Amino acid sequence: MWNKAISSLKIYGFFTLCLLMGAVSPTAASAQDKPSVDLPILFDTRERIAKPDLSGIVRLRFLTTVDFPPFNFIDQTGKLAGFHVDLVREICRELALMDKCQIQAVTFPELEKALVDGNGEAVAAGVAVTADLRTRFAFSRPFMRLPARFAVAKKAPPSGETAAALDGKRVGVVAGSAHEAMLKAFFPRIQAEALADRTALLAALKDGKVDAVFSDGMQLAFWTNGTESAGCCRLFDGPYLSEQFLGEGLTIMLRKEDAALATAVDHALLALSRNGRLQEIYLRYFPVNLYGG
Repeated sequence: MWNKAISSLKIYGFFTLCLLMGAVSPTAASAQDKPSVDLPILFDTRERIAKPDLSGIVRLRFLTTVDFPPFNFIDQTGKLAGFHVDLVREICRELALMDKCQIQAVTFPELEKALVDGNGEAVAAGVAVTADLRTRFAFSRPFMRLPARFAVAKKAPPSGETAAALDGKRVGVVAGSAHEAMLKAFFPRIQAEALADRTALLAALKDGKVDAVFSDGMQLAFWTNGTESAGCCRLFDGPYLSEQFLGEGLTIMLRKEDAALATAVDHALLALSRNGRLQEIYLRYFPVNLYGG
């Protein structure tokens, strides 16, 4: 599960700093100043998903958590905020259910039971899709995929700007991780150096013990732009996406019997991806680009 994979407190420290400095705006930037980012294409350009009849819905409660910044967190005013929170609001607006929509936070271990017990109709909290969960729950189409990225030291950059420049080089990766398996499969000519954990991985890059590292793109993006790295390093090449190694991505989880609601969420996500609102939410909460340099 993404919550287990992300070092939330360290990411939250940098994200809070961005909030204080105004790097993350509560409203979209003006059209002429608004940056852009090429998000991975999640829907076919010709695809159509019909909106089901939702007239029978009395209320639509989304469950989330408060400890997965920048996706879910408590803001400076004490209110629930984050990427997932804004996404839920846009889904409800697209489905014309704003007056019936609610979002509430529970702890991550409580999410599954709360959904099963009928204390909510959907979960937006970074639950990783697994084969076991698919037998018991329905999932929307992914609305975001978190990529793998390389990072390199600025003082000793590779000779080129593509992964080919790392052939034969020592590239650190966390031992036993999906990223280790992915690195070996995608880049067999790279010399993978397995390290005990994320702390050891980043220290090895910072201290020049490896030529690069390969890891979660969100972690690396926030670390390279945060105070902990002291400006030592930068993202390099990529992004790299793989459902086989990194999973399906971020989705909305629903009960199996709520097939019409799952289709409705997909309808809304398709609309948001096409009208630019999904990109606007991304830019609001990601002051660093996971998919660019």
